[in-house]
Amino acid sequence: MWTMPPLYAQSAALSLMVNRLFLFLGRNEKQIRRKETQMSKLNVGVLGATGMVGQRFVTLLADHPWFQVTSVAASPRSAGKTYREAVEGRWTQTRVEIPGHTGDLVVKNVNEIESICAEVDLVCCALDMKKEDIRDLEEAYAKHETPVISNNSAHRWTPDVPMLLPEINPDHIHIIPAQRKRLGTQSGFIAVKPNCSIQPYVPAFHALQDFVPIRASVCTYQAISGAGKTFASWPEMEDNVIPFIGGEEEKSEMEPLKIWGDIQKGEIVPLKSPVISAQCIRVPVTDGHLAATSVSFETKPTVDEILECWHHFEVDRRAANLPSSPNQFITYFEEEDRPQTRLDRDAENGMGITLGRLREDNVFDYKFIALSHNTVRGAAGGGVLMAELLKQEGYIQAK
Repeated sequence: MWTMPPLYAQSAALSLMVNRLFLFLGRNEKQIRRKETQMSKLNVGVLGATGMVGQRFVTLLADHPWFQVTSVAASPRSAGKTYREAVEGRWTQTRVEIPGHTGDLVVKNVNEIESICAEVDLVCCALDMKKEDIRDLEEAYAKHETPVISNNSAHRWTPDVPMLLPEINPDHIHIIPAQRKRLGTQSGFIAVKPNCSIQPYVPAFHALQDFVPIRASVCTYQAISGAGKTFASWPEMEDNVIPFIGGEEEKSEMEPLKIWGDIQKGEIVPLKSPVISAQCIRVPVTDGHLAATSVSFETKPTVDEILECWHHFEVDRRAANLPSSPNQFITYFEEEDRPQTRLDRDAENGMGITLGRLREDNVFDYKFIALSHNTVRGAAGGGVLMAELLKQEGYIQAK
């Protein structure tokens, strides 16, 4: 015959049931939140996903709070394979594994534009093709109402395409309506990231604009990853320096002028100064572009004034709190032998700029050393930061 359990047993059983209920509800709440977060993320396609910069895009987006990779595309020879199969023996991100979900995606042919655009809200482009082919392909994606975040140089000099360093020229996003009008699109557009070679010294000059830089000489010592290479794939770079990088000096001299340019009558008009003379040299380093920089000003500042500007430089507020924004955009080292490529390229997760060795110059006013990570700040990371800015400002939305 059943009898009622003692009161303490009833209490314990009730307590156990309540705890289990709260645990169940708590788990469900976490699952719901996780699903809501997942649903709110924008879907990203990576074009040229099997190359070095494409791989960097994939890894940087793996746990991004705003974006998720849902499509990967490359050349026809990689199409039809899983991403993991396509990069087998070619994975260059030595400190990061292939993200599990992305590894299982089937690689598409980049020319399957309609199919790719149907499943993404934006694309990040890191293609290695002829410039004219990239130009046509990026415009085709934009005309399929898909924003294009480009790491390529094909559209850097298209007058209505913004070339963005978000901390410096976010106002250039306002050229996008003029570009959309030209393309005949409602949502599609192209935005490009500047060349990796200019990332170390342009922020340093920008912080000193009140003194008006008028001329500069820059010699960049650029890592082999800037050519999409490793020492295994480019053994002739070991114990070697190559004093030529095709097209790099022209980009290093001219692209800063567009970044500092003005929007006039539906296009970005570059400044005419400072006049920059550049030499670009390939050195046996895996990652990191270092620039030996000399500069003269209209009004010569003191050393203390320069350091004050660098130490207290405030980025544009729109770029200050993005997921990929560095806490400290510019860092100056007092040590005479810093910044060093291997020690300092990963500053602020590779998104920071490091400076050092400021001193007076016999020909120019001052000289200094600048360093940035070329495949993070200078390539995929800069592209992701640019996408974050454009999403925040309403230019990229879910389809």
